[in-house]
Amino acid sequence: MAAVVHRLPGSGLLAHRDGIRAVYAAAFAEPPWNADPGEADAYLARLTDDVRRPGFTGAVALDGEEVLGFATAWTSGTPLPGSRSYPRVTAALGPERTTAWLCGGLEVDELAVMPGAHGLGLGRTLLEAVTRDAPDGRSWLLTSTQADATVRFYERLGWRQATHPAPQGYATAVFLGPHHPARTATVPPL
Repeated sequence: MAAVVHRLPGSGLLAHRDGIRAVYAAAFAEPPWNADPGEADAYLARLTDDVRRPGFTGAVALDGEEVLGFATAWTSGTPLPGSRSYPRVTAALGPERTTAWLCGGLEVDELAVMPGAHGLGLGRTLLEAVTRDAPDGRSWLLTSTQADATVRFYERLGWRQATHPAPQGYATAVFLGPHHPARTATVPPL
């Protein structure tokens, strides 16, 4: 495989929607995600709205025309929304740290690579493509602590878990990027 990563605006990313759907379906089919094919369709519908978010950036890994992976990120709002996992994040970090560490930073929403393309460095390259312009290095993401390989991947790249245990007993945790100024203020896991 000779995949090339391209950083794209929202319209450019949506031009690869069929490939992104296939990657999403394959990457999140296994535990702990257990996503069914309908969730890939729902993701594409959400992506159509997400590309209009302030600071949106996307990246796609292509081998010729075949999509092997993708990543999306955008500037987090202030305050964080009251939906999805955001209320648990705010409860875990507290409102002051949430505002200082996350709001206005670059939130990585999705990173996915075809299982057959793991180990080629595509995840790392996609992540770097969407986070390289993070304001003051303030990039962050949420992931499942039950996804052992995913957690180890982020840790190898210098991301630091900022919530221990995961918020309110959920398996979702906040990770701060390798250049985030608050990385040194996080407490390591027990």
